[in-house]
Amino acid sequence: MGSGREALTVGVLHHVEVWVPDLAAATRSWGWLLGELGWTPYQDWPAGRSWRLGPTYLVMEKSPELSGQVHDRLAPGLNHLAFHAGPPAAVDALVVAAPDHGWELLFPDRHPQAGGPGTYAAYLADGQGYEVELVGSV
Repeated sequence: MGSGREALTVGVLHHVEVWVPDLAAATRSWGWLLGELGWTPYQDWPAGRSWRLGPTYLVMEKSPELSGQVHDRLAPGLNHLAFHAGPPAAVDALVVAAPDHGWELLFPDRHPQAGGPGTYAAYLADGQGYEVELVGSV
């Protein structure tokens, strides 16, 4: 491929687009977290931002077509995105820093085994109700 573009791989996730009611808040929380996980800014336009890791990118957009202003992770649809976050110490460091960037630890009474025995993960929610799972390598 002479164009410098990565080779396409069938089945690899191309992108995820998340519609948000507050783009500035999403940029603050998600931009920090994605940067910590190795994603880099990719696109920037008045209604959205995106970050890229390898061939995959994640979009946060405040679409004029939004039908509501509240995300409910417990309603039908997307519950959360899960990211590999490295060893347990890396997960722990993210949990400590997360509140300063708009994230709250979910299930603190069961952390870091909220996913069940033999798991090490943090579940975080941003101020708009979007959830991420930071999976530790054990």
